[in-house]
Amino acid sequence: MPNKQIFLENICYTPLVFGRFNKKLGLNLSELEIKQLVNQIISADNTIFQKEGKNYYLQYEKIELVINSFNYRLITANRI
Repeated sequence: MPNKQIFLENICYTPLVFGRFNKKLGLNLSELEIKQLVNQIISADNTIFQKEGKNYYLQYEKIELVINSFNYRLITANRI
């Protein structure tokens, strides 16, 4: 099980990921709201962490986050 605190301390974002996040999930959240949701998903007890290749896949309810395992950059979010 990955250390959630490491994710929370190191998660980072590119300017483009916020638009991609909203588009893929059909949402219209601000950058701050997206960051809060991502932190909530990382912190949740029922989030499943899987590492495949260079990415972590975090599954929470009907949302999957894809995070680069080297720099902890959020790549995208998907509906499950």
